[in-house]
Amino acid sequence: MQKFAVNAFVFMLISSAAVAGEAARPNILFCIADDASYPHMSAYGCDWVSTPGFDQVAKQGLLFTNAYTPNAKCAPSRACILTGRNSWQLEAAANHWCYFPEKFKTYAESLSQHGYFVGKTAKGWAPGVAKDAGGNPREMAGKKFDNRRTKPPAKGISSNDYAGNFQEFMDARPSETPWCFWYGCTEPHRKYEYGVGIEKGGKSLGDIDKVPAYWPDNKVVRTDMLDYAYEIEHFDTHLERMLKLLDQRGELNNTIVVVTSDNGMPFPRVKGQEYETSNHLPLAIMWKDGIKRPGRQVDDYVSFIDFAPTFMEAARVAWNESGMQPTSGKSLFSVFNAQTTVASLHRDHVLIGKERHDIGRPNDNGYPIRGIIKNNMLLLQNFETARWPAGNPETGYLNTDGSPTKTEILNLRRSGSDRSFWKSAFGKRPAAGLFDVNSDPECMRNLALMPQHRALVEDLQNQLLRELKAEGDPRALGNGSVFDQYQYAEPGGRNFHQRFMKGEKLNASWVNKSDFETSAITDESEQTSDQVLAKKLIGSWRIVDANKDGTPSDAHYGVVTIKHITPTQFTWLSYTSSDRQVFRSMGGSWKIEDGNYVETALYGMHDDFRERKFGNVRALACDIQGDVFTQTAIAENGSKFIEVWHRIKPDEDPIAAEK
Repeated sequence: MQKFAVNAFVFMLISSAAVAGEAARPNILFCIADDASYPHMSAYGCDWVSTPGFDQVAKQGLLFTNAYTPNAKCAPSRACILTGRNSWQLEAAANHWCYFPEKFKTYAESLSQHGYFVGKTAKGWAPGVAKDAGGNPREMAGKKFDNRRTKPPAKGISSNDYAGNFQEFMDARPSETPWCFWYGCTEPHRKYEYGVGIEKGGKSLGDIDKVPAYWPDNKVVRTDMLDYAYEIEHFDTHLERMLKLLDQRGELNNTIVVVTSDNGMPFPRVKGQEYETSNHLPLAIMWKDGIKRPGRQVDDYVSFIDFAPTFMEAARVAWNESGMQPTSGKSLFSVFNAQTTVASLHRDHVLIGKERHDIGRPNDNGYPIRGIIKNNMLLLQNFETARWPAGNPETGYLNTDGSPTKTEILNLRRSGSDRSFWKSAFGKRPAAGLFDVNSDPECMRNLALMPQHRALVEDLQNQLLRELKAEGDPRALGNGSVFDQYQYAEPGGRNFHQRFMKGEKLNASWVNKSDFETSAITDESEQTSDQVLAKKLIGSWRIVDANKDGTPSDAHYGVVTIKHITPTQFTWLSYTSSDRQVFRSMGGSWKIEDGNYVETALYGMHDDFRERKFGNVRALACDIQGDVFTQTAIAENGSKFIEVWHRIKPDEDPIAAEK
């Protein structure tokens, strides 16, 4: 009791000092939808979603067109928001369902120690386990206000009366004390009541102007999209009520209102991936007393790690006095204070990436990616291309939530009707991807291996690696496996793949039972006969003979290990040449033509992503007989050469075989 009285007295002293010397410290209302993609708010011109609350914030504040989360999954995205650090800077918190490291304090925890009354409703940082040094649960986003319930308008929607709980928070807040509240709506997270968008939302299939190219355009998918829209509108309804309450109480003008989402929509190829629609999110910010020239559209790049520095600056708490770990984020005050509509160059790029999201791969491994978005170009680096991007087929592609759209795509492949959607959403991917998100926001055309884009790929890779190293990313520093070693915090799902394959009954409630493939899927089962021929090259080879125009030469003598081949691209895991240069990876575009192959833009990358270009190569003839591969080819400069490769046995050391 005495301890409580002392803490209350200290809180009153801090609050009184704030009132006396810092009366204008703003309140903060942070509103975050659960799985809503850009541009699915009506302020962006999306006609099949109506969001008057979001639109009000945009009209009376700022509408952002280039806001990105560093990591497109619930827990790591929210960790970035709360700490001001990229997910690869957060140790175990880079992963979904982790044990959150005690060393990383959140802005909510810091503000509560600096005179703010801090609370939240519904979903804060989750899912995972976050405890302090004493083993007590941490209030990562603030004290819980979840008592008020209401009848949900549809199945799958929470009974949490979000706006009612916000009112309860406001009633509990000490007079004249600045406050910070986290509105953590659980919509439009799945599951949905199928058809609710049409039956209760008054929508029609024709309202949707375009279905993404990576999904089939049919009634089921359009209905699924409208159900998603209905749940976004539920989120917005409570936002409207909160804005109205603040206006009635005369507190709207000095409240920073931020409205966004944690990651993209819960559909195949979006949530849990790192494509444009995965990480690009809606964002509107209103602060009537603080934003100059409201009503602007802001095209500057914004990262979610920028929120925490913004809030600390608004609260007049120096970062080095916040108790938080160093931030890579940048305060948005330069954007708030901009006098013109011209981009203020808050950022000219953002970094993104991921490690382990949902389980389902052997050893609970993740699918590591790093990426950079700059000048409307998205570069992705996939580090483990032999793994399944959305999780293993036999365990239900667990990193893609169950849905009618997912079921449609899986059934199209199973029936043999159309495999293209499955390949886009669930198939294995090449090491590098480059996409023009302005002309190709769906990321359907990979430009990475086209000769005209190689210089750009090299520049972006160099910048990406340089910045990742500066931020201490273990993946860039050669210790990326540490992310797979962090324990999954939910014991029931731990070692899911091994246990499931042994016949154990496991709970994976976020997917459908029909998502689990009953027969094995291999790369070859999804490829043509020519692509199967290409697959025969996978393995380690000793290059024993190399000639150009009939003249003996050892210029290409060495050992090559071909790691992965997709229908259009290939990756060489390593290459050891006669001059002892060891490459981290090599690659190029790949195509089989009448039994021969064509390599386009063949290139190699050292460990630091520096590139050695080899030009284009076309095979005039190639043949695989047992363990011997022979090729006669012509290089870009017109010279012909012959190579004979001998397969290295699995138990033979490739480097020793070179000698």
